[in-house]
Amino acid sequence: MVSGRPKIRMFIIHLSLWILLYGLFLMPFLFQFRLIPPDLPLRLTFVVALFYINYYLLVPRILLKRHTAYYIVACLAIVLGIGLIINLSFDFGPRGPARFIEDRGRASDFWMRQIFTMLNLSAPIFVSGLLRLYMEWRKNEGLRVQVENEKVHSELQVLKTQLNPHFLFNSLNAIYSLSVKNSSITSEAIITLSELMRYMLYEADKESVPLGKEMDYIKNYVQLQRLRLSDSVNVKLRMSGDEKGKELPPLLFISFIENAFKYGTDFKGKTHVEINLQIEQESIVFKVRNRIGAHRAEQGSSGVGLENVKNRLNLLYPNRHTLEIVNDGQNYEVTLILDLWPKE
Repeated sequence: MVSGRPKIRMFIIHLSLWILLYGLFLMPFLFQFRLIPPDLPLRLTFVVALFYINYYLLVPRILLKRHTAYYIVACLAIVLGIGLIINLSFDFGPRGPARFIEDRGRASDFWMRQIFTMLNLSAPIFVSGLLRLYMEWRKNEGLRVQVENEKVHSELQVLKTQLNPHFLFNSLNAIYSLSVKNSSITSEAIITLSELMRYMLYEADKESVPLGKEMDYIKNYVQLQRLRLSDSVNVKLRMSGDEKGKELPPLLFISFIENAFKYGTDFKGKTHVEINLQIEQESIVFKVRNRIGAHRAEQGSSGVGLENVKNRLNLLYPNRHTLEIVNDGQNYEVTLILDLWPKE
């Protein structure tokens, strides 16, 4: 059920503003009520009526449907008609006939008052029109932002559904290679993989995670790769800085790390991978560097992970990240600098 409190609050605000406006008009006559123009209450009543007629009727039903010419004609006709009513009531009201006879019915005086009245009546139309257009703009902008957020969310969900099978495929390949060798560390690799999968199951769907958890995830992944590799002496992982109180979207770095291990093995079976994660006060600097192996061309069909993380960065950090990839033929280096996840 939609609460009526906002409508009640808006009614009170409008009522208070109109009472204030009436008070401003009557203030000069505070101690001389006899000098109040006889048509003032009528004028103020029409001002209020014009405001809401334009706000609730003319603008939404004519102007917003792009019938500008009809809108202008309607406003002029209403203002002219109300102006005539006010001025005729002034001339033929209780005090009107005497003044009308005194002026001998001069048409020039009547039409001068008519023009002045129409100008006064144009003010509420102008103000209410601007107010309604502004409210419509705010509503449309809110809808646009909502649609954009839903689009971003759906795109991120698609990217995550692509990323998870990609990661699992690579990890199972690593454990399979250990089992083929009848390695004694296969069980340790399975436990490490279970930690990785637990993180992906319970944390990957969140908008943001503590930076410390993401760092533990990276450590577990690197450890899994070290267990798989026959020579992991040149696998370096360095992390520095204070991660407490800092958050970021999950799984931003893993695709770059996967790529480094995949292509970082040379023809002798040695792997050269260096990973650096530096945490600064308002940013994170991530670097991963690998020596390009001799058989990289044969494995060039798996670029899904890198494309996914690039798309995620563009969606989550538009104009708030720097991604630089350098390939000199011998080494492949990625440098990612991003602002920390904004706090509410």
